[in-house]
Amino acid sequence: MKMRHLSNIAIFCAAGLGCHATYAQVSDAQSAEATSQYINQTQAWVNGAMAHAQTQSGGASPVRMEVSFGSLDSRLRLAPCNKVEPYLPVGTRLWGKSRVGLRCLDGAVKWNVFLPVTVKAYGKAWVLNANVPSGTILRAADAVAAEVDLAEDTSPALTDSSQWVGSTASRQLASGQAIRQSSVRASNAFIAGSQVRIVAQGSGFSISTDGQALTAGSLGQSVKVKMEGGRIVSGLVIDQHTVRIDL
Repeated sequence: MKMRHLSNIAIFCAAGLGCHATYAQVSDAQSAEATSQYINQTQAWVNGAMAHAQTQSGGASPVRMEVSFGSLDSRLRLAPCNKVEPYLPVGTRLWGKSRVGLRCLDGAVKWNVFLPVTVKAYGKAWVLNANVPSGTILRAADAVAAEVDLAEDTSPALTDSSQWVGSTASRQLASGQAIRQSSVRASNAFIAGSQVRIVAQGSGFSISTDGQALTAGSLGQSVKVKMEGGRIVSGLVIDQHTVRIDL
């Protein structure tokens, strides 16, 4: 291909495919002006989508959103297009580091490109105040409530202390790090075969009896236990010795 033809190429990258070139009679100046217009259109579309999402959430967390945009490959030479459609590629969402597609639906040359976008969502969550070794059982004093970027990681940040107090650090955690679902795992209150106290609660009454755990029990999780008479029931692990059954 001759070098003088390179500025007349419209390059586009389709999802899952490599980059392809197609001839388009368009100057660099025309391409730059058109590309700027397409990017502005896409940015307006993303900002509108984010505003709609916040309205639908009813003011719930996250309380503050920030959206920033990357740039298209500087080598792109996009041909003018009468109708450009912004869209979200399948399997992506406007959260954290993502991308938005732009495709030409009505033009001499059909093209499809992607614009990088980063969405930050600031809301209250729990942040560790010291380094925590893997396997440590977390206490309420180990973290403080603070504003964090909820979209910084794919794993959801834990916003309620009951979701992590008493759980075990699944890996080494650093001071200042937000506690997320992937950061912790349920702690075993007892092992299979342990003798436990079964507390059955009903409307206006409560009875208790001894039983045996058939599986390991984690705080706040369901576990199967065998009562003294041989009956097997499921209950909620309350502490290291107690399983509650709601009647």
